[in-house]
Amino acid sequence: MTAPAAPMPGGSTPQPNPSLQNDSFPLLSDQSFGGTMSNPTGLNSVLRTESDLFETPRLGTIIDRDALDRKHASTVYRALQDEVGVMLQQTGNGQLSPYIRGLTGQQILVLVDGIRMNTSILRPGPNQYAATIDPGSIERIEVIRGAESALWGSDAIGGVINFVTRSADPLRGDYASPTFSQFYSTAEASSYTRTGFSSWYGATGITGGVSYLDVGTLDRGGDFGRQPGTDYQQYAGDLKLQRMLTENHLLTVAMQHFEQEDLKRSDRFLPFVLGPASDGSVPTQRPTFFDPQQRDLLYGRLEGLLPEDALIGDFYSVTLSGMRTKEASVVDRYSGNDPAAVVTRREIGEFDDWGWGTTLSFVKDMNDYGKLTYGTDYYSESIDAERVQINNPDTPGATPMVTDPQYPDDSEADRVGVYASWHVPLTARLDATTSIRYENINVSATPNFDTIGPTYFERSYQDWIASAGLAYKLTDDVRLVGGYYEGFRAPTIDDLTANKTFLQNNQSTPLVGNLDVEPEHSKTYEVGLKFNYDRLRLQVTEFWTDFDSFINRETIGGARFLTNQEAYINGTELAGEYVFNRNVALYGNFYYTYGTVTTADDPISRIPPTQGILGLRLSEPCRRSYFDVYTWMVDRADRYSESNLGDVRFIAGGTPGYATLNVRMGQSFGSENQHQLSLALENITDKYYRVLGSGVDGPGFNAVFGYQYSL
Repeated sequence: MTAPAAPMPGGSTPQPNPSLQNDSFPLLSDQSFGGTMSNPTGLNSVLRTESDLFETPRLGTIIDRDALDRKHASTVYRALQDEVGVMLQQTGNGQLSPYIRGLTGQQILVLVDGIRMNTSILRPGPNQYAATIDPGSIERIEVIRGAESALWGSDAIGGVINFVTRSADPLRGDYASPTFSQFYSTAEASSYTRTGFSSWYGATGITGGVSYLDVGTLDRGGDFGRQPGTDYQQYAGDLKLQRMLTENHLLTVAMQHFEQEDLKRSDRFLPFVLGPASDGSVPTQRPTFFDPQQRDLLYGRLEGLLPEDALIGDFYSVTLSGMRTKEASVVDRYSGNDPAAVVTRREIGEFDDWGWGTTLSFVKDMNDYGKLTYGTDYYSESIDAERVQINNPDTPGATPMVTDPQYPDDSEADRVGVYASWHVPLTARLDATTSIRYENINVSATPNFDTIGPTYFERSYQDWIASAGLAYKLTDDVRLVGGYYEGFRAPTIDDLTANKTFLQNNQSTPLVGNLDVEPEHSKTYEVGLKFNYDRLRLQVTEFWTDFDSFINRETIGGARFLTNQEAYINGTELAGEYVFNRNVALYGNFYYTYGTVTTADDPISRIPPTQGILGLRLSEPCRRSYFDVYTWMVDRADRYSESNLGDVRFIAGGTPGYATLNVRMGQSFGSENQHQLSLALENITDKYYRVLGSGVDGPGFNAVFGYQYSL
């Protein structure tokens, strides 16, 4: 008897679909009509159409709800842990910047229900905004490694992450299901609580929940004790209303609110346990607090089936969304490195990024001529910003003085794109997927440059972006895949208006915006194999990315400017599992990445070290019980970029390699398995470690207790 499909590497689990001949690789969308109606067309998945991961030439993983529960996902960091090709950097606890294929920040596109979360205020390198999603609201996470600018436009160079939120399930009939989750972590003395609900009655469904996360200071590995500046609080709430207008048309209205309070930038709370920065310098004490760090999303979506004779397509999706990113910060500066010293200057800043967007997508099945997916999207945003400075704030009578905000108060940006993607069988064994997009981006602002004063500017960037992927059927169970994928990223408001001391690395070198910097362009070539036997599931990939206009910092005349340079990244990725029987599977992943700015003959900053996981999973699906033991192994990293020197996040002499031993287990009980108890023992050997370039050290021995209830 054939064993049932086991979870994919890193915890992903196949989603059943009767239309698939082989369900070992999950869909990149919900099921079509006849499956769940929460996303009937799949047009809002990361590939903008329903796709089988085994059949498509793209490389990626899906982290489903069961995997998130096994990970005790109280944060997005925990939700994305252990995925192949994804390194997770944290400058502060409660912040997160995922790296895919050596790139992060502005070069990775993050989506929520297919709506762009990237904005024009994203900073170069790591930033915290990927953490502003409540993991309890997530149904699954779709991760595609490699450029997807032809589908999604600017920023999608290293990869795309789509967070798909929970929806009601009409296939259950009329029902009402309360849910409750509680996780407790000993290393952070943290408690995550979420209360939610899901129901469907007649033609209407409703889903939602509220959550609270209280995080204490982090207990590091070894004998180093708790790290200061790692505690914070987090609140979130979400609500989704679904209404079947007819049997073929679904209306969805959703709201999300996320807020963090007293969030510290952990790297600015000294001392660090392994000494000064990588160049030997000791940075000036400069505590930084974010309160609040906030994200809001409101959207309405109409989607469904079109009449059989409709020329424009078989499926459609129309979305109108409104977004807000708010950040308030307080930065204290001291005269020396003594935390007890007097504050000499306090900066209090705030910005609000308000935006709205609309997307329109269609899918047309052309029978022998393949499937065409096409559409358009538009996003517009404006920024309100302010900042005051108080000298000697503890002195009676100290008066706030208005100073330049983090971003010009009149900053505006908009982007519009049109795209088409055609999947066509060329022969009985060879399929091709080609995509093309036109993108236009406009930005404007009035920065106050020190040398020339206030300067209003307008910039427009346009590009045609293309990609082509091939999948060759060697056998029913083996696919040879490869492709050529172009990437594109237009400069952001931050790129163009930077006018500040180079505080990121605690240096006094000015960092100056460059109004003449050009968009980034990349070309990625990749080849891979996918195996999908009864017992062996495996993906292996080799990729090479060339940049002819990589945006990088360059020192000119004692100041640092952003300029366009040439660079490349290449790497290897492998993820797989071997199923011994229906209850036991050996799994693991491995990835290697190497990158260089050839113009400067300097390593690209924060290229992830070689790493991987190896684990053994025992499970009993009928009783929803599991036992999982695995090790996470990371090589030493000492190939620092020149821009990393002087940065306290980079350990002097190189970031040590490490390996952690971890165990996860869980057991369901109750008449309908509605209760589940779980336990994770992480870093059992209490190893000290730090993820490359992070401001947060790794947790020491950590016991995570979980209880979940769902009816």
